[in-house]
Formats: sequence, structure tokens, C-alpha cells
Amino acid sequence: MSTATYVLLAAPSGALKVTVVFILGLVIAGALIWAVRMGMRVMDREPDRPRADEQPHLPDGGAVREEREMREPDEIPLNENGSPRLMPYELHHSGSRRGDDQKRRRWLPGSSGSFGSGGPGRV
Repeated sequence: MSTATYVLLAAPSGALKVTVVFILGLVIAGALIWAVRMGMRVMDREPDRPRADEQPHLPDGGAVREEREMREPDEIPLNENGSPRLMPYELHHSGSRRGDDQKRRRWLPGSSGSFGSGGPGRV
């Protein structure tokens, strides 16, 4: 036998190609059906959704409003010997504190516009 004969014997026919594609389609369809059934089982194990009376509701005093305040940085004090090192127990809970001046800063005419606008900036 020649090499051409082996090539012809190894080459699949048209019917074999259709059969392989059909079997692969069945495998993929079976995998999708299995995944949907597995998802349904997982959903059955989850707790029920809350009823309408179990939903969150507004407090008796009404909606909670936002509070706005001006903050200032909490400066690090110098120690007795002049070094700025602080111990963990000397630190505050927040890096800022309530400012003494609660007046809101307003835009001033002649001050800079948006970033990169090419304006002269604050003059």
C-alpha cells in the first residue's frame, strides 16, 4: 500500500463528520441541562425571600438627613524633645477634626476654573 492509500483511509467521510458533530451537540446539550438542574437544586436550598412585613422601613422620626460640616486636619504635635514621633495610644480616631469656622467656602470671581482650563488661576 502506498502513502496515499493510508491518507484516504485515515480521512473521515462526510457521514462520520456529521455523526461526530451530532454527538458533540448532544454532550453540550446534556451539560446545559445538568447545569440548569444543578442551579435549581441550589435555589431550592436557599432561604425564602423576605415577606413584605419583613422588609426594611423608615424609622418613626422620618428619613435620616445628611449632616455637613467643615473638617480640618489634626496636626501632629511635637514631643517634649522636639521629635514628631507619636505612639499609637497618642493618635486620635480620625485624621481630621471639626473645624472652628463652619462657614462654607464660596467660589470667588477671578479664581481658577476647572482643572487644565488654561485660566490664570487665583490672582
